[in-house]
Amino acid sequence: MSHTSGTAAADNGGTFGPEQAAALLDQTTQRARRKLQPSPPWLLATRAVMVLAALGVIWLSVRGQHPYKGPTAADIPVLIGFVVVNFAATVAVRARAVAGVSGRTRFSQGEIAVLVASFAVTVVAMAVLAADGVGLATYPTSVLVIPGLAWAALMAARRNRLEVAIGIAIVVMGILGAFAGPAGAWAVAAVGLCAVLLGNAVAVARHQHA
Repeated sequence: MSHTSGTAAADNGGTFGPEQAAALLDQTTQRARRKLQPSPPWLLATRAVMVLAALGVIWLSVRGQHPYKGPTAADIPVLIGFVVVNFAATVAVRARAVAGVSGRTRFSQGEIAVLVASFAVTVVAMAVLAADGVGLATYPTSVLVIPGLAWAALMAARRNRLEVAIGIAIVVMGILGAFAGPAGAWAVAAVGLCAVLLGNAVAVARHQHA
């Protein structure tokens, strides 16, 4: 007599045994976790290398400027290229990961509005400060403080401790950059963002293998 698998038995009106049911539950759980993880470790690690390279190149070009004049014309394509590639990769992976998923995994319209507003307020504030001659507005890490606070607050509401820690780390990075000077702030941003992304990748990988 040929052996009939648990799946075939179920399709023919049979019942699962305890072992088959447990195995199916474990497989389903693992698949769900992978689908609900919008930023897999490999993407986070890739972004870490990209941000270190992009911001590192800019730092190398501005570290000798006295007085500080900001990124050169040659640096702008590097920064724009990083933003475009990072955004495209993140959106593509996230869209695939959360396809058909609803609920707390997706951001609500209110949460998206808060994040967009935090960036908009930052841009406006930096423009106003720069027009008034405030040197701190030229620091690249200055743009991280308000969005970092907004992210930490939203993740606290979701009770996501890892993401709260990331938001706080971004805020601290923005503050530390203020003490490094306008040129040194690029190095702080490069190393800091790389460290945050790599730390996040490690945490996600450990959670997936737990």
